[in-house]
Amino acid sequence: MTNADSHRAPGAREAALQVVVLAAGKGTRMRSRLPKVLQPLAGRPLLAHVLDTAHALHDARCVVVVGHGAQQVRAVFAANGQLAFREQEPQLGTGHAVLQACPALDDAGIVLVLYGDVPLVRAQTLQPLLDAARGGALAVLTVLLEQPDGYGRIVRDAQGRVTRIVEHKDATPAEHAIREVNSGILAAPAAALKRWVGALRNDNAQAEYYLTDVVQMAQAEGLPVQGVVAGDAEELMGVNDRLQLAQLERVVQRRHAERLMREGVTLLDPARIDLRGELVCGQDVRIDVGCVFEGRVELADGVHVGPHCVLRDCRIGAESRIEAFSHLDGASCGEGARIGPYARLRPGSELARDVHIGNFTEVKNSRIGDGSKANHLSYVGDTTVGERVNIGAGTITCNYDGAAKHRTVIEDDAFIGSDTQLVAPVRVGKGATLGAGTTLTRDAPAGQLTVSRARQVSIVNWARPQKKPSNES
Repeated sequence: MTNADSHRAPGAREAALQVVVLAAGKGTRMRSRLPKVLQPLAGRPLLAHVLDTAHALHDARCVVVVGHGAQQVRAVFAANGQLAFREQEPQLGTGHAVLQACPALDDAGIVLVLYGDVPLVRAQTLQPLLDAARGGALAVLTVLLEQPDGYGRIVRDAQGRVTRIVEHKDATPAEHAIREVNSGILAAPAAALKRWVGALRNDNAQAEYYLTDVVQMAQAEGLPVQGVVAGDAEELMGVNDRLQLAQLERVVQRRHAERLMREGVTLLDPARIDLRGELVCGQDVRIDVGCVFEGRVELADGVHVGPHCVLRDCRIGAESRIEAFSHLDGASCGEGARIGPYARLRPGSELARDVHIGNFTEVKNSRIGDGSKANHLSYVGDTTVGERVNIGAGTITCNYDGAAKHRTVIEDDAFIGSDTQLVAPVRVGKGATLGAGTTLTRDAPAGQLTVSRARQVSIVNWARPQKKPSNES
């Protein structure tokens, strides 16, 4: 039982959690037309990571305070019906931002304040703050830094209690020496926090309304102020420029790599993988260096992914091999597939069992049956391929007439010779063979050889044209 639990009467309901996310900043140092909270981290906006943490806290209701690029932020998160938005205009500091959210907050609950540009904090790190707030305290999340320049310092009394938070620009030389700094994240009873931010003043170096000033207000009312020190400083890293964004990217990717390896995935170099979505792996999955995973990717048991592959929204069947430099987007592969190297599967590609798609072969919006192969330099688009079909090198399905797409059907056991063009709509019958160099414009009968070639002619006494010698002075 936590301290907060001990203050509640038996049977009392836990105070409802309300999360205020401050996301109004412009991010001038990003030098971008995109609002700072929409900058991508591991393939998703910074703000999305913060909201994930908020939603991991059970039954949390979120209020997002927006400002610069407010319409862009609203549009990106429009599908999230659990969010309420409040606008801060002009931007007059963190205390002023929380004040804009106050009309949406229930006095009976507690409030957790998070920041849209501090995306790495974990739910378990926040839990002690919530416990303290439910016990009637103001709780602030702090961290110890070797280089605290630029951060607000935590000032404690002789008993170790937090007495105030002083901003760096307002601090004395003695206060500059303090290593414990304010993360900005705090939790408090909602009614008290609303009262405090309504009474904030801006008589400071920045002429802004500092949320940190609520510490002294809480003390004046006799409410305890509890400082909770975060064990991992990385969780509280914020983003102000591209360099810091890149630093956070590596932290996130390291977390992903560590999780995958704990789950049994072999990463040949954990520092050279980029996960920009969700990766679900079975047993004995092996991933080589430089691979990028986007959207939702599922790798079944025994899948091996070679170096420098990109997989987006794919499902790969057991014991399949994706060889180097292959690009798979919106594709599914059955068990035992062999893809690449340098292969491309575009959206709508559905490969059955034991299908081989080789080097420099592209497949788009096509279904390919068990045991079929297109091993070299081919394009298979808008095509239904049966089982045990062999597609020779240089084959092209000509599916587009300039206005509409048409479909090609190649039935079971067909053999397509090299350098063949199939002009859709066209059908190749079961067991048919197309001779090399054929341009197929009509259906090929089942079980027969179909050839379409110009007659070979040799011309005697023919001379190749020669360049005329240049006039030399």
